[in-house]
Amino acid sequence: MSELALRYVSRFATTRAKLLSYLQRKLRERGWEGTDEPDIEGLVSRIAELGYVNDEAYALAKAGSLSARGYGQARVRQALRVAGVDEEDGASARNLAREQAADAALRFARRKRIGPFAVSPADPRMREKSLAAMIRAGHDFALARAIVSAEPGETITSEELLEARS
Repeated sequence: MSELALRYVSRFATTRAKLLSYLQRKLRERGWEGTDEPDIEGLVSRIAELGYVNDEAYALAKAGSLSARGYGQARVRQALRVAGVDEEDGASARNLAREQAADAALRFARRKRIGPFAVSPADPRMREKSLAAMIRAGHDFALARAIVSAEPGETITSEELLEARS
């Protein structure tokens, strides 16, 4: 089990919960020939103590990556929850996502050609679709609405978005 765990953490950025899930799955698939059940949770704790797994660092990297790709706070929270990052370890990552919310929303809008990055003015149906896409990407409603309602070519800054959100 130790070899499986070390091989996994050497290949993938992971959390304690994901490592535990992986080892439990491998145990089910391969079975165990020992007399006692293996202490998988103890193994995961020992690997985390050695610094091979760091949930807080994982959370910060994940939040930075998602924000850079244009995803919002809700999507970051969801990704951290799925990865098994607890509230304490994910606090700094959620703060990072909150600080980068406006910039991430603009990146998403630029990538999807929404609002000020659109080629032509959107009809009401297209604005509704764009708004829904931004909300699915994890952006809050006020921020998404401010971007979607901007006219193509309009210059909009993250500071203006933050003011509109307040």
